[in-house]
Amino acid sequence: MDELDKDILLILQEKGRISMTDLGKEVSLSQPAVTERVRRMEEKGIIDHYRAIVRAEKINRPISAFLLFHTKSCENFVDFCNQSNDVVELHRISGQYNFLVKVVSETLHSLEVAINEMGTYGDSTTLIVLSSPIENNKLVPIIKN
Repeated sequence: MDELDKDILLILQEKGRISMTDLGKEVSLSQPAVTERVRRMEEKGIIDHYRAIVRAEKINRPISAFLLFHTKSCENFVDFCNQSNDVVELHRISGQYNFLVKVVSETLHSLEVAINEMGTYGDSTTLIVLSSPIENNKLVPIIKN
């Protein structure tokens, strides 16, 4: 990866639907050259996939919370979270808790219901999000020589 690939990644993270022609113009490459660089990064797994970022509050899910969760049934808990419409992120972590769960919900009551359902798998501490001054920030590649 070089500086040009870094620039391409930063632009794609900001403008995922940009055409290869416009992307090429922004980094001073031809459309075929920039397309080839993007294809190589996709093949290497640097670019995993493309997706729309949906604002939860715009689809009637204004409540966000993080749960620090401890369970002895890790695989069952992961399966449960995969099936849940409220769980949007699940991270295995170290320390007293073994999972960090991000939940989005319609109301505090529906959040409580989701927490109660998870409670069958273990214990949790809930942190309700008041605001999110930084969300979906770009990942800046580190270039190693």
